[in-house]
Amino acid sequence: MTHARTFGAAALLAVLALGGCGTEKRGDNVDPDQVDSTAVPDVGVCRNLTPEDVGQSANATRTVDCADKHTAETYAAGTLPDEFEDADYQDESVGEFAYKTCTQKFEKFLGGDESLVLRTIVSWAWFRPSENAWDDGARWYRCDVIGGNATSEEYRPLPETAQGLLLGRPDDRWLICAAGATVADGEKVPCAQPHTWRAATTIKLGEPEDKYPGDEVVASRTKAFCANSIKAWLNYPARFEYAYTHFHEAEWQAGNRRSVCWAKTSD
Repeated sequence: MTHARTFGAAALLAVLALGGCGTEKRGDNVDPDQVDSTAVPDVGVCRNLTPEDVGQSANATRTVDCADKHTAETYAAGTLPDEFEDADYQDESVGEFAYKTCTQKFEKFLGGDESLVLRTIVSWAWFRPSENAWDDGARWYRCDVIGGNATSEEYRPLPETAQGLLLGRPDDRWLICAAGATVADGEKVPCAQPHTWRAATTIKLGEPEDKYPGDEVVASRTKAFCANSIKAWLNYPARFEYAYTHFHEAEWQAGNRRSVCWAKTSD
């Protein structure tokens, strides 16, 4: 029996969803009415977002008909709780609230559980008002599902709506695999494309209120679980190779409690 182990964090956006923290930029594809809007954004609208757009705190990209080509869909939006009324623009607690809120709504919107959404090629990004709108009292968040992850150089088009995308047996177009000698160095691709590794299962390492157990404990638990889990997933072959992605304290503090187990397989 051979075990190929992969350490470190593969950059899966679904784990730590993209939340804009860069300096706000405004490209050519901007709706002037959205730029400094204090109104809560509409849900169910679509846009063509790029990785550069997602790297910003605020976004005013023009909406498009969801029947047309698009890379993002707003699945949740709302007013921030009163506790953020006097918060600074880049207050970390705002990001923590957005992470928890968008994550919960993301799972419900896609129709997948916590494990499955961690293994999908799509992920989510969140935005807040512009700095001018924030100074004018705007306190809202916007969660967008996007057709890619943190390693994507460009995003893939989404269906007319991504609602229910993971219900039943999800299409391999939306599940994440890796092509390369190792998971850490391999390109993350949809499982419908040629690949070497598949994100097959996950392990839950703690509850929301638990303290971070430390890198060594996380790695040890992940390794032991993934060895057994992938062997079972592959129907107990005599020889197999597996890999695992475990995360660290920063991801734990942001809310992630899972590691990912990968099976070496060509299908």
